Amino acid sequence: ILGSNLASDTSQLLALKRMLNFNVPHVKNNTGEPVWKVLIFDRFGQDIISPLLSVKELRDMGITLHLLLHSDRDPIPDVPAVYFVMPTEENIDRMCQQYIKLYFLVFILFICVSVEPDVAFSVFDQYLNFITLEDDMFVLCNQNKELVSYRAINRPDITDTEMETIMDTIVDSLFCFFVTLGAVPIIRCSRGTAAEMVAVKLDKKLRENLRDARNSLFTGDTLGAGQFSFQRPLLVLVDRNIDLATPLHHTWTYQALVHDVLDFHLNRVNLEESSGVENSPAGARPKRKNKKSYDLTAVDKFWQKHKGSPFPEVAESVQQELESYRAQEDEVKRLKSIMGLEGEDEGAISMLSDNTAKLTSAVSSLPELLEKKRLIDLHTNVATAVLEHIKTRKLDVYFEYEEKIMSKTTLDKSLLDMISDPDAGTPEDKMRLFLIYYISAQQAPSEADLEQYKKALTDAGCNLTPLQYIKQWKAFAKMASAPTSYGNTATKPMGLLSRVMNTGSQFVMEGVKNLVLKQQNLPVTRILDSLMEMKSNPVSTAIVFVVGGGNYIEYQNLVDYIKGKQGKHVLYGCSELFNATQFIKQLSLLGQK
Repeated sequence: ILGSNLASDTSQLLALKRMLNFNVPHVKNNTGEPVWKVLIFDRFGQDIISPLLSVKELRDMGITLHLLLHSDRDPIPDVPAVYFVMPTEENIDRMCQQYIKLYFLVFILFICVSVEPDVAFSVFDQYLNFITLEDDMFVLCNQNKELVSYRAINRPDITDTEMETIMDTIVDSLFCFFVTLGAVPIIRCSRGTAAEMVAVKLDKKLRENLRDARNSLFTGDTLGAGQFSFQRPLLVLVDRNIDLATPLHHTWTYQALVHDVLDFHLNRVNLEESSGVENSPAGARPKRKNKKSYDLTAVDKFWQKHKGSPFPEVAESVQQELESYRAQEDEVKRLKSIMGLEGEDEGAISMLSDNTAKLTSAVSSLPELLEKKRLIDLHTNVATAVLEHIKTRKLDVYFEYEEKIMSKTTLDKSLLDMISDPDAGTPEDKMRLFLIYYISAQQAPSEADLEQYKKALTDAGCNLTPLQYIKQWKAFAKMASAPTSYGNTATKPMGLLSRVMNTGSQFVMEGVKNLVLKQQNLPVTRILDSLMEMKSNPVSTAIVFVVGGGNYIEYQNLVDYIKGKQGKHVLYGCSELFNATQFIKQLSLLGQK
């Protein structure tokens, strides 16, 4: 049934493994070893593969070496090469230079539909032009993402030709997604938006492919074809302009916070290790900060369990895991000590006999223990870096205040005081807060009030160009009743626990509120809910795709929503994935026009 197979990462992973085995099912040769080969990709191919396959997994599939297409290398005789690249003229020219000289067999696997080069052993179009980040989340190409960005779509001076190109790029990638999934969707969209343009073009492309039954990518021996014959999934195409507040919102869940405040990109977080204070001679160069990278993927059980949890819960869980690890480590040390007992008295021999089995069990679990320690260290470092941002910028205060604005709850502090507080947040934090207020307000503030706010923002060091764009956007969209509000004015305030977290913990949470999250459906989730709950045509499986960019806040909101819907499944996709800093830069550029 469709629901049980609806996993973006599984479908794309199977397609990648088949591709890396020369487009045949993965089998080892007579010696039990895979066929050894070299993998060459461009940046697009690298972005698609890296979130799904580790270096070890590539090696298990016979990839002895993986290289970028435009890097220089020596010839590798008697080794087949697999090229996984976009079908551009530049790439084809580069391949022609290489495979004549460097390899004896060449398999060219184009990420999307192509024109075949003149010389090659095998050429295949793979229809893999999208990036899977989670089993229920995908994003379009990461390279040249500015070409399909929110700014690109909403530029006031955009020409019809430029808009057509952007829409075609998005449609081609979505088509690849559904070919890989093996499903033909039922399409729903908001009218009069870029999402509708995507819907019309995608519908046409799907119909044209299905019209030729013999060559259709959704029938016959295509990957995934036939899996989804019981029920077609619903594709909900949403325009970013229906909700501009959520991408600016300060968040409180682990994954969304990591993406908001750290360098988190394609499931990898990059941290700068703060160098300790050292006694160095006068005039010596300061010690360089070490950079560390961590992969946060499905293999990481702690991440899978806690990525959607409120941050204080994550800090508490890391501490609990650390204490559990120390207890296990102490037990191994104790058993080792007992095993080293001297003397042959009956008590010692009896104790030795009783503990031999325990020690054997403890030693056999050492690899698991070491992996546990690695994950604890990883999340201690990541959570500590996040906590530093929360405390220095008072992000808990911003999150709580914005939640009240968006749910129309009475504010306990004036917005002007929040903006003017020199100890709370960066200029960008203050601008995000004010934009959320401006977008969510059913009536725009008076000119006198607006001037007062603008002065306070300017005094706080804020760049006002994003506000210029939001004013134009709101006037154009006639947002008298903002669709970005969470509910009606009767919404109860969120419950708060002001208690300090366990101060014995490695994470001193003093001054950071332990906010109790109240499940509020965001606009994107509300749209999905209304479509999935239609009595005339109930839907069990849906893909929500945001044209103009998405974020982890919306993704997590959909994940939380679907938990309460038994037998229903949802995937979240977007044309680009941005955090608030990246989004506000786009608004700023639009405001300069």
